[in-house]
Amino acid sequence: QVQLVESGGGLVQPGGSLRLSCVASGVIFKFSPMGWYRQTPGNQRELVAFIFPVGSTNYLDSVKGRFTISRDNPKNTVYLQMNSVKPDDTAVYYCNADGSLSSPGKYWGQGTQVTVSS
Repeated sequence: QVQLVESGGGLVQPGGSLRLSCVASGVIFKFSPMGWYRQTPGNQRELVAFIFPVGSTNYLDSVKGRFTISRDNPKNTVYLQMNSVKPDDTAVYYCNADGSLSSPGKYWGQGTQVTVSS
């Protein structure tokens, strides 16, 4: 069965950096589009960053220039490097597999909390 396990969340000060990781199993990772979503209480999950199997990427406008999504296919891992974080980046971040830019895939990780606060 498919498993996505996120790690790397935590408390970070505004302007700081954090790197999230998501290890996938049960999927042919190198062929899987991967996405990072985030959700705050009372709101729907929003797509933050997306990476296609060939490596091309898309970003939410508010994170462009600050966040970078990347993948390491031999390690079945997708990363989200978060730089210059802001309090508005506070959310639970979820890894998603086999989705598209218009809709998420059916496979989700358990989520990792990111809190940006001084």
